Amino acid sequence: MLVAPSILSADFGHLARDVEAICDGGCDLVHVDVMDGHFVPNLTIGPVVVEAVAKAATKLLDIHLMVENNTFFVDLFAPLAPGYISFHIEEEKHPHRLIQKIRGLGIKPAIVLNPHSRPESIEFLLEDLDMVLLMSVNPGFGGQKFIPSVIEKAKRMKDLVEKRNPKCLIEVDGGVNDKNVHDLKAAGVDVVVAGSYVFKHENIAKAIESLKV
Repeated sequence: MLVAPSILSADFGHLARDVEAICDGGCDLVHVDVMDGHFVPNLTIGPVVVEAVAKAATKLLDIHLMVENNTFFVDLFAPLAPGYISFHIEEEKHPHRLIQKIRGLGIKPAIVLNPHSRPESIEFLLEDLDMVLLMSVNPGFGGQKFIPSVIEKAKRMKDLVEKRNPKCLIEVDGGVNDKNVHDLKAAGVDVVVAGSYVFKHENIAKAIESLKV
């Protein structure tokens, strides 16, 4: 299992320190939640702060856009050369066009599904994606409880991925810990996002290690 700690749960007064801690602790990606206060009822960080994160990180950034006007935000963050940029299918009228744009910028494109969205809604986009992110909480805030139905949803997504694009990774975000990560692994999940579990653990490296099942 690849681990992408979400800096939403980091100490923003010591952000560089916490980013360095997860990278030194063995994370695979640094997950960055970008919220605009419109698509979700929260406002987080812009490119100036994320640029500082990128400088502190020794692992690729995994930027998760929870915004309206995805194209505008892709253009804002693309100069930081993240590994992935993901956007919500619920907000995008022209997803294939945006996927092509992200890839054309040298970044791996990913699509996010809210808890209610069906895996089949993106079946015919899978061939053009590098990753699918399944939300296991309602987007907008960290520290929420894991929604168990995402396990079955991940299994359905895995079937579609095997059919359409076996190289496409499946990522799950929200309420992940050392207890449910085993069920996620069995369901075919490749990457887990963990914020509160990692940053509130007494030992960040041990928290990350416990998720690498």
